[in-house]
Amino acid sequence: MARFTAEDKLNAVKRALRGNESYKSIAQSMSVNEMAIHKWVKQYKYNGDHAFIKRYTNYTQQFKLDVLNFMIENGTSSRETAAIFNIASPESVLRWKKQFESHGIDALQSKKKGRPSMKKEPTQQPKQVSAEDSKEALEARIKQLEMENDYLKKLNALVQKKETSRKKTK
Repeated sequence: MARFTAEDKLNAVKRALRGNESYKSIAQSMSVNEMAIHKWVKQYKYNGDHAFIKRYTNYTQQFKLDVLNFMIENGTSSRETAAIFNIASPESVLRWKKQFESHGIDALQSKKKGRPSMKKEPTQQPKQVSAEDSKEALEARIKQLEMENDYLKKLNALVQKKETSRKKTK
């Protein structure tokens, strides 16, 4: 569970924007780092009241690339970029940047997490073979088996012939 609710963060931001209290005093009253207040204020300025609502965090490869391009073109920090694009963690932006620099665009592709599903894959139906193809295949198989049979008969005859010749020489 999050340490601060969206309502707590929104109240802190509104207190900071009123100008009656300093960021430091708000941070001390909430027992949080002053930089967190700065981050919340930036998020609020860029995204309004919806800045602190939990959101789905599986981003597409194209979205990640757009974020990185924006950051490079405008020279914004990872914190500011995360606030602009309403990304929960600026560390995500930094991780995407490192992955992109080291492994290229393919590294930005989202990967499935967790264990694979236990669903059995549907068994494929055997292909329906036409009658002509099956007849030809069966005839070829019969020929092959007949040849194997003839070979084994000849081999057996040779082995018996050798044995009988050994018995005669003794």
